[in-house]
Amino acid sequence: MAADLKKFLNENFKGLILNPALIYAWDTGIRFQISNPALPYDSPIFIEEAHRRALALFNEIIAPEDAILVVTKVLTQKNNPFLQKKPLNLYRKYIKHKPDLYKLRLEKLTDTEKGFGEDDSLVYRFVYAGKKGDIRYPELLKALCYEDFKHPSTILKNQQESGYDVYFINLTKKIIYHLYDDRGCDILAKDKEDIRFLYEEYNDWILEYDREKIDAVFQKNSKEE
Repeated sequence: MAADLKKFLNENFKGLILNPALIYAWDTGIRFQISNPALPYDSPIFIEEAHRRALALFNEIIAPEDAILVVTKVLTQKNNPFLQKKPLNLYRKYIKHKPDLYKLRLEKLTDTEKGFGEDDSLVYRFVYAGKKGDIRYPELLKALCYEDFKHPSTILKNQQESGYDVYFINLTKKIIYHLYDDRGCDILAKDKEDIRFLYEEYNDWILEYDREKIDAVFQKNSKEE
């Protein structure tokens, strides 16, 4: 599965390294503001609204029949053995077919591949291949939204010194979805026309800080390309 991921990224995204802030590493992408700026941070519906947006975008770009990869990168300290002891918490909770857990392989990344982390840290990767219906994705997306909150659904809640990122790769449509927390979500495509409808239909969700960059991509005259 890791080989499939590498091949896909090399063929469609020029060997892109999956790391936070993907929007700055690839020209054809959109950064959406997942939290509603009109709601106060301590509002009881703050996370509900963030989850609604994250789920809406996810459903727009991933159909039940699409082949997908779920890529999880975990950063931990060298003296922390929790990943060697048991499967990553994310997969145990959110993969429906439990025998699939035994197919997962924990891969330690090289300095070139990991892309982030301090010298005394290790970065590991799990890759799960399947379909949308194989994953409890509404619950997973909600857990990602709760990343900065104290909540029972928080991923790695007992390993606060470790960090993680989850990437959904749509192999069929050649689209990458990265919900980094309740603040935002990056969606990248090999061809901008495949996500133009997101730019048009969810334009008011685009993060204002990056709007100029995003507008320049999608408003560029096709004759100039």
